[in-house]
Amino acid sequence: MLKNKSSFSIFIIGALFFVFGFVTWLNSVLIPFLKTACELTASEASLVPFAFYISYFVMAIPSSVILKRTGFTNGMMLGLIIMAIGSLVFVPAALNRNYLLFLIGLFTQGTGLALLQTASNPYVTILGPIESAAQRISIMGICNKIAGMIGILILFSALFSSTEHLLVDFDSITNVALREKILQQLSNSVIFPYLIMAAVLLGLVLFIKMAKLPEIYEDEKEVTKSGADSIFAYPYLWFGIIAIFFYVGVEVVAIDYLIVYANDLQISTNISKYYPVAALSALVVGYVIGITLVPKVISQRMSLLFNAFLGLTLTIIALSFMGIASIYAIIGLSFAHAIMWPAIWPLSIHNLGRHTKLASAFMIMAIAGGAVLPLIYGAVADKISTHWAYVVMLPGYIYLIVFATVLCKIKKWK
Repeated sequence: MLKNKSSFSIFIIGALFFVFGFVTWLNSVLIPFLKTACELTASEASLVPFAFYISYFVMAIPSSVILKRTGFTNGMMLGLIIMAIGSLVFVPAALNRNYLLFLIGLFTQGTGLALLQTASNPYVTILGPIESAAQRISIMGICNKIAGMIGILILFSALFSSTEHLLVDFDSITNVALREKILQQLSNSVIFPYLIMAAVLLGLVLFIKMAKLPEIYEDEKEVTKSGADSIFAYPYLWFGIIAIFFYVGVEVVAIDYLIVYANDLQISTNISKYYPVAALSALVVGYVIGITLVPKVISQRMSLLFNAFLGLTLTIIALSFMGIASIYAIIGLSFAHAIMWPAIWPLSIHNLGRHTKLASAFMIMAIAGGAVLPLIYGAVADKISTHWAYVVMLPGYIYLIVFATVLCKIKKWK
């Protein structure tokens, strides 16, 4: 009976991770969409992932405080409601073609996701043995990435299919009124998909309420193995927080800019729209392999080390070649990223006892790497090129190698 309850709970959390993926990976479509609709530079368009991911940094600690009051389950429902509000902000943003409002909507969605992630990630980790945590989180990752693939294709079709003919030779149009009319029509195309998204998110609130997920409590009096009273006494946690920062940063850059990069290479959007889907497919393949091999064949730490080396190698290949070869290498990066999140989490939060919720909040704050690295990428892309901008990923892989080799093993400060 207990096992059935646990399986049902994992199924519900899997549905939430599906929502995470559907909303998160839409940025790969929103970046080129808003770049066109709001006439932005690469640096300005980089504010799309910045607004979305910086909310994790801003809201993670408040999310931890909220979870202490509400518990995991109510916190998840509140997160979904906030995400629905963020989706509704897209309506006035589109009607006014107001980039700031779009960014506010993205920030609000990210705020809801921060609360959801702060609740759901430790929930999945605690639901079973820590040794198989990477396996459970990998299952969640598959739900996340499949949703991302579906979301990208649906949103791309909704935003560009009915307006693509309007953008043909758009750059040659000099009539200001006509340009504004075309761009407004493009902007309006985002309204219906985000209204549907808001409705689905609110529907999930009711579903979770009826599902009556079991609440999981950490023992506030629990003493960790080291007997430390302060969360700052665990170096492996803080090194893991930095690892999450770099991991999320490289993952976001690797996927969100594929369409923009391909367009710079004069590849048709009819083809380039499938590149983020291919990248997410590579992630799913990586997750499946991770579920199969970790921890039975290879440990969480060694899988992280191998994939960090693979990411470093593929980035060097992408920088060494131009054209389709570099795109294939960038898509391959997503395969390398698959096991990173599932491995970093348990390596960073094990044996924290009563500090688990706060540690989870700090880990969620580190998702801000998805805000910072794209900004740097956009700045380099404007000054040099979208191709050489991928150099910003190299330090991230180097740190992840060091974390998996040495830093995750450090239990005490000297």
